[in-house]
Amino acid sequence: MSSRPRPAVADLADLSRGVRARERAVIARAITLVESRRPDHQKAARRLVQKLLPFTGTAIRVGITGAPGVGKSTTIDALGTFLTGKGHKVAVLAVDPSSARSGGSILADKTRMPRLGGDANAFVRPSPSSGTLGGVAAKTRESMLICEAAGYDVVLVETIGTGQSETMVADMTDFFMVLMLPGAGDELQGLKKGVVEIADMIAINKADRDYVKRAKVAAAEYRAALHILSPRSPSWSPPVMTYSALKGAGIAELWAAVLDHRERMTNNGELDARRREQQVKWMWAMLEDRVFARLRSDPALKAKLPRIEAAVAAGRMSPAVAVDEIAAALGV
Repeated sequence: MSSRPRPAVADLADLSRGVRARERAVIARAITLVESRRPDHQKAARRLVQKLLPFTGTAIRVGITGAPGVGKSTTIDALGTFLTGKGHKVAVLAVDPSSARSGGSILADKTRMPRLGGDANAFVRPSPSSGTLGGVAAKTRESMLICEAAGYDVVLVETIGTGQSETMVADMTDFFMVLMLPGAGDELQGLKKGVVEIADMIAINKADRDYVKRAKVAAAEYRAALHILSPRSPSWSPPVMTYSALKGAGIAELWAAVLDHRERMTNNGELDARRREQQVKWMWAMLEDRVFARLRSDPALKAKLPRIEAAVAAGRMSPAVAVDEIAAALGV
């Protein structure tokens, strides 16, 4: 019984030209290629990203996180629309929770960002997390480079705000914004120290109607909390700002802070140093992915893993000896 033929990988020269021409359908196909798990697609994607690399690196990369319900999508919709109104080309990479069964995206970012979704100067791409650590799509970095090569000069990366996603997004962006709600009390208590330490800004949403006073009180408490922590950069003290994504109030001030940060980091060389460090972290992360891909795809190794796991679980084999056996099977 013959199997159905696999579709051929699109011509990389055509893909590259289409991306550079900012053809939205081609950009979407290029990102789909990058996200594919097929080995031939992965190989083609690596060649495509390498081909586009000279046209990347100039965009402003902003990571945005916050607990569910804080208004991340509404904020991005308001900020992105403000930026396109100023002449910017904005790409949004929004990492969604994934369906446990299919691995597909279960939220519709274009409906949660209605203005940006229909904006000719914006590109919104929902990417399923597909079980990757912290919910950050494994290929978000490559997708970001494709968007930059397409001429998008601002890239906003939204994370679902759980697990290790904050750290991972901070490690691929220039500016990391943490969104909070008014009423610091409980949120301040539950605020993860690690998230605050990597934040370049804390922005308190929903500072409107009856919440204006509560937002100001929360801002004061967050500022006090930040004073006892070491800032991410000696040249930048993370501001605490209030705004309303629903009304658009304070959005311009948020962006002004991003530009102020970029100017300072550029002038003192920290921006270049941070990006170089990120590139090296990216390399090691990709190597780890490749090793785990071997674990998942090598038939002989897959056959051994249940026995090894059972031996460790039963206490017959120490984890260290198990790792030695797996590493020997991988040839490392």
